[in-house]
Amino acid sequence: MNITVKKMETDAEIRGKAYVAWKSWHEAYPGLVSQEYLDQLPLEKCGKVAYAWPDRIFIAKDGERVIGFLGYGNREETPEIGEIFSLYVLSEYYGKGVGRMLMDVGLQELKEYPTVHLWVLKENHRARRFYEKCGFRPDGTEMHEPRIGAVEIRMSLQR
Repeated sequence: MNITVKKMETDAEIRGKAYVAWKSWHEAYPGLVSQEYLDQLPLEKCGKVAYAWPDRIFIAKDGERVIGFLGYGNREETPEIGEIFSLYVLSEYYGKGVGRMLMDVGLQELKEYPTVHLWVLKENHRARRFYEKCGFRPDGTEMHEPRIGAVEIRMSLQR
């Protein structure tokens, strides 16, 4: 394994990010989100999202293969709060430190923010444990997402 983390730049990296997003939803979310939603989530849709949002994305690569990504920034309505918008890693790389490498780079990019938020599926206990190891704590805010048939909770990191 030769894992590197870098900003997403090339067309091949954007396509790799799209694949990781699609594959991750199908690996990690069965039983957590609506199966109907998953059945209607084609790779092409993830590709459209990847091309629409090419900025503020770090990717993890094993050699030339994209194996994970993190999206970060802030929301217009809360410009004083940083946010991790997405963090996905292929399941074959779980437990190998890839998620932590991506999170560390994302938090470094957001270092000027005293508070950083992220949203996670309430029932995704594996992800919640990972985020807690990174210093995030549930802050009591929940949001029902009818389109995916799940509840998300907000987790916050105070620095």
